[in-house]
Amino acid sequence: MAAKQKPRYDGTWRPEPGKTLPPVPAGVQPVIRFRSPIGGSVAWDDKVKGRIEFSNDELDDLVIARPDGTPTYNFCVVVDDADMQITHVIRGDDHVNNTPRQIHILRALGHEPPVYAHLPTVLNEQGEKMSKRHGAKPVTQYRDEGYLADAVVNYLARLGWSHGDDEIFSREQLVEWFNLDHLGKSAAQFDEAKLRWVGAQHLKRTDDAVLAPLVALQLHRLGLAAPTDERLAKLCGLFKDRCATTAELAQWLAMYFGDVTPSAEDLAAHVTDAVKPALSSLAVQFAEIAWDAASIQQAFKATLAEHGLKMPQLAHAVRVLVCGRAQTPSVDAVLALFARDTVLARLRAS
Repeated sequence: MAAKQKPRYDGTWRPEPGKTLPPVPAGVQPVIRFRSPIGGSVAWDDKVKGRIEFSNDELDDLVIARPDGTPTYNFCVVVDDADMQITHVIRGDDHVNNTPRQIHILRALGHEPPVYAHLPTVLNEQGEKMSKRHGAKPVTQYRDEGYLADAVVNYLARLGWSHGDDEIFSREQLVEWFNLDHLGKSAAQFDEAKLRWVGAQHLKRTDDAVLAPLVALQLHRLGLAAPTDERLAKLCGLFKDRCATTAELAQWLAMYFGDVTPSAEDLAAHVTDAVKPALSSLAVQFAEIAWDAASIQQAFKATLAEHGLKMPQLAHAVRVLVCGRAQTPSVDAVLALFARDTVLARLRAS
């Protein structure tokens, strides 16, 4: 180390023809080492990095069993790969330095090495190696945040591999398309905004009946009970285009299963004295009409004509009182999925 050389075993107990091995020191329990070749080189054609070659003189006799007999990593993985007849090893490029040792052990056991593909490390948004302190999360956190599993698989696959210009694909398509010829050679950066975009695309494509139980679970985490029924599926279909995760979808749908509290700013801006008489008239009509989107729309039109208002004036006020927010999808479609009594109670509370 003082000479700036890599620490290595000096070969004291390596058996060689004509060599007399020194005695084992008293009280020292020996390890077992692999007798690495001397001279020449070991090479392989990596599916990501191309031809890689190591001089055997750079490799010392590595420990393959500890003093208590337990095997070490580099020995275990080789035996495991050979036992399972592994044909391809795809792993991070931090394992490149292990590969020449593992090839030697494989050949000593009578096996030829598999195909190796060493992938570049995924970096965080600051260009640093990801870690618990720098951007990495457990996969269960993405689940709890409401990302669909297919979206996470899609995004992670796309970080280090491509299929032409295809950005969004299913797991079945990934299995069909995947090969080692289109792996990325440079380190990709994890981009939370891109993950959200991928999540939104998958949410839009997912059947509403599939989303319903996932959203029900997110609503439960908010302390709200929601039956996984046809109504919940319809609600998912109405709001999913605005969301990237099932957690965001649950935030939108919370107004259907719990109380809402409009902000003072929204109330002041939209529930004005000029609009309040129209709200009362609309509530009267809502109590009498068939409860569907078309009838609700006709009630709005009649009320607007009666009071000389424009649709945004009345619709924003209704949204604020019933939904707790001024922006939603089409107000007639939104109201039709509420219970009529809930809508009337919230309008009359103004």
